[in-house]
Amino acid sequence: MANLPALDTAETTVGSQSLWDILMQTGILGIANVGINLVLSFVAIFIFVDRYRSLQRASAVDQNFMNNIRNSVQNGNIDAARNLCAHTDTPMARMIEKGLQRIGKPLRDIDAAIENTGNLELFRLEKNLSIMASIAGAAPMIGFFGTVTGMIQAFYNMASQQNVTPATLSSGIYQALITTAVGLAVGIFAYIGYNLLVSNVEKVVFSMEQTTVEFMDLLQEPSR
Repeated sequence: MANLPALDTAETTVGSQSLWDILMQTGILGIANVGINLVLSFVAIFIFVDRYRSLQRASAVDQNFMNNIRNSVQNGNIDAARNLCAHTDTPMARMIEKGLQRIGKPLRDIDAAIENTGNLELFRLEKNLSIMASIAGAAPMIGFFGTVTGMIQAFYNMASQQNVTPATLSSGIYQALITTAVGLAVGIFAYIGYNLLVSNVEKVVFSMEQTTVEFMDLLQEPSR
């Protein structure tokens, strides 16, 4: 019974270790591995916030936008329609503005001009999404690399010492588990974020296609 206080003290010491203290025990490779994944997480968060806000602005289309364009074109007031597009910061407005600039030319040329503008807008919408996808795939792999190096370190320590204790293996096992956990956490966030952004891009693209069809129908109405 006299040894119980000492045991309690040891348990308290182990339980009071912070995540930072445990990370420090993983060695240089473990710290570098976690550091790389933390940098990737900051990049992923920045891209997600930036793209999400941009896509929200791109999808915020006034329901009366096409009605106002229709009224202006039917009344022959092309300048008013172009002015409305110029003051509307959305991909749809820029596509319609390009089409209005080509009025008087064959419909095929107008449609081609709108399509080219749409491709440029799509490129802007998808900006940095490939980086997000790369982080989603690379972060867990970097974490697994830390797992392998951690296990190598644990087995090396076990083989190089005569008296093997849990403390002998702890640094390598800490490295293996922490790097894996951090890599998976970053990868999961990037994966979910990427798919959410792709879903929002698809919604904007659908709106772009719908607006293009309405505009081309509008141009053909006088000839019916």
